[in-house]
Amino acid sequence: MRATAQSPPANGAQVVVIIADGVRPDVLTAAIDRGDLPALAALRNEGSLSTITSAFPSVTGPAYAPFLMGRYPGDIGLPGLRWFDRTRSIGRLSGFARSYVGIDMRFVDRDIDAASPTIFELAKPSFGALSVITRGLRRRDRVGQSPRFIARAATTHFRGNVRGWLAIDRAVGERAAHRLRTERTRYAFVALTGVDKTSHARGHADSIVASALSIVNDTVAEIRHDAEREGRWEKMHLWVASDHGHSPVRQHEDLAGLMNEWGYQTLAHPWAFNPAADVAVMVSGNAMAHLYVDLERTTRAWWPAI
Repeated sequence: MRATAQSPPANGAQVVVIIADGVRPDVLTAAIDRGDLPALAALRNEGSLSTITSAFPSVTGPAYAPFLMGRYPGDIGLPGLRWFDRTRSIGRLSGFARSYVGIDMRFVDRDIDAASPTIFELAKPSFGALSVITRGLRRRDRVGQSPRFIARAATTHFRGNVRGWLAIDRAVGERAAHRLRTERTRYAFVALTGVDKTSHARGHADSIVASALSIVNDTVAEIRHDAEREGRWEKMHLWVASDHGHSPVRQHEDLAGLMNEWGYQTLAHPWAFNPAADVAVMVSGNAMAHLYVDLERTTRAWWPAI
């Protein structure tokens, strides 16, 4: 049996979790100390600012699992952003592999452990903005999953329009603040990905990253202003967290290319179908990849048999 609450508790408490995706703690602290982020500075002064260790893999999507399910991603069926399925339960045309970078993202809710509840199933009413994990949410409560929004995000991505992510973040933040202002929501999860997108493109020290951080600050300020005006602030728990940081990458090794040089046939995205593959190279990003060997085995061997 799963515990659930169909309505907010009598005291009207609300929990809001904002994921400033990809924010490094040192960069965040420096920006607060400079006075660039007054709303976040107020949260630090009245509450706390802590550096925590991310989950593994520390990549957007799977690393949301601890915030939404209280579990490590691998334990609940998200071993990586891309992974190979030895059991062959995933379709043959996909190469028996998953890639949540694209249309396979629609399978995340199916892939996660059915026996492990999400916060959206436990705390109702709730909504998620740009949440990869959405099980337990009604369609209207999945902010950022409409066909129009998906088309906008895809266009921004494939055009390499880095600054376009700032506009998307601002729209998501404003939409989330509006929902909290107009609806009696018990739990809200809001992912703002602008810092991550701009950091990948320009590096964490670039001024565009500071612009993305300011949108996080503005979102917090708006949510708090509304809650104070309506007398909800004392009962609101507002958390701003990050799923991972960023380190400069100046060299890159193409693992699939390296395996090919060594004489092995590889199965790797974006062209994952290769029945003759010896090695499946599943790159999740953020300096993390799985290499699967002995692909003919439907179960993984354990040490020392491996």
